[in-house]
Amino acid sequence: MQELTHYIGGAHVKGTSGRFADVYNPATGEVQAKVPLANAEEMAQAVAIAAKAQPAWAAVNPQRRARVMMAFVGLLNRDMDKLAEALSREHGKTIPDAKGDVIRGLEVVEYCIGAPELLKGDFTDSAGPGIDMYSMKQALGVTAGITPFNFPAMIPMWMFAPAIVCGNAFILKPSERDPSVPLMLAELMEEAGLPKGILQVVNGDKEAVDAILYDETIQSVGFVGSTAIAEYIYGTGCAQGKRVQCFGGAKNHMIIMPDADMEQAADALVGAGYGAAGERCMAISVAVAVGDDTADRLLEKLIPKVEALKVGPYTSGNDVDYGPVVTAAAKANIERLVQTGIDQGAKLVVDGRNFNLQGYEDGFFVGPHLFDNVTKDMDIYKYEIFGPVLSTIRAKDYEEALTLAMDHEYGNGTAIYTRDGDTARDFAARINIGMVGINVPIPVPLAYHTFGGWKKSMFGDLNQHGPDAFKFYTRTKTITSRWPSGIKEGGEFSIPVME
Repeated sequence: MQELTHYIGGAHVKGTSGRFADVYNPATGEVQAKVPLANAEEMAQAVAIAAKAQPAWAAVNPQRRARVMMAFVGLLNRDMDKLAEALSREHGKTIPDAKGDVIRGLEVVEYCIGAPELLKGDFTDSAGPGIDMYSMKQALGVTAGITPFNFPAMIPMWMFAPAIVCGNAFILKPSERDPSVPLMLAELMEEAGLPKGILQVVNGDKEAVDAILYDETIQSVGFVGSTAIAEYIYGTGCAQGKRVQCFGGAKNHMIIMPDADMEQAADALVGAGYGAAGERCMAISVAVAVGDDTADRLLEKLIPKVEALKVGPYTSGNDVDYGPVVTAAAKANIERLVQTGIDQGAKLVVDGRNFNLQGYEDGFFVGPHLFDNVTKDMDIYKYEIFGPVLSTIRAKDYEEALTLAMDHEYGNGTAIYTRDGDTARDFAARINIGMVGINVPIPVPLAYHTFGGWKKSMFGDLNQHGPDAFKFYTRTKTITSRWPSGIKEGGEFSIPVME
């Protein structure tokens, strides 16, 4: 069996803690590798190496740091097929979806090539008599990221690319469920010209996370995962004086107005609700139909599309719609929540409970499920299922539909389908959710905008990627300078004010 490693100091390093986690092939249920789980001492070693390497990297001018990102983009394109296959093998995504995972990370790397412009400071000439003022954006030092299983390529790149191009070193603690792609990315970054020690990959569980949170050298921490863990990391990291951004759970609503194109809305729901087996923080998991007639027309279009979904392993070709979920525990939790939906009175109009894939009986496959007549007091509405389960709620009018989304504790993403510009504009202005789609089901912003939810979906002041990333990974230093003119005027003992 393959034994994976950490990546520390520019080399693959075996774990020394004696603890390992199994890495599964979700399609077969078989253990295909084991990954070491670092202890505090191993994390400290990686941090020490990063701290030693970082000052020289920060002294490299931004244009040369950007050239590393340019080379990295080329290598990502060169190795796209290899990265996608490794990702699919450990996560279960289809190959096209795995390539999308890599590409959405690559787009952020492309944005980081603009670092020379994005890192420019401000300058004011003659702010006072003989006085100039200017600001610098300087690296934090050693930074860290804790990333989830569902995007093992994209989210690490969302974090380490801006952190590194700003002059920081970065410690990546990826998910122990699919760690191979993060290790491959570290190798490619060094092939692109990154000095050894600037990007370290340390695999682990809570012990490694706590080592990051309590290490005094680490200046910032990014996290993506569940809300409970996001709250823990945010509270603990802030208490240790770190800069922290944490992105948690979601329950994304799509509102379908009576005037919407029902064919278009149904297609959007199928892709957004069931793609990647629903294991996306931006997946649409609640369809809110405005009016019973709208709901009936929507379900007439939606039910046959859901029933026709092709579920299978990535090796079955690109016409597979989605693959298995990541673990047996994830599958069991989805099945448990589906049963609570039935027990609490929701109508299961597409029943995927008896789904069985011949030859893959031990895989973690979950059939597609579609509920109707869901109410807001049901568990399948309140909790993030993270599986191929779509709930339909019938709202009597637009205001009730809007209130449902606004009252939910999560505020990651939302969408509305309508032909009416006034309704769409009102929705965009009033909704208390961070990312909004108008006839767009998954409104993930492009790399030059920022990604971030509201409410219990996000903890911190700055979003991921875009301009916010360059703010998060730098500190601003402001300098006020006056050069002696040769005229001696004596000291000033009151606070300077503008005249």
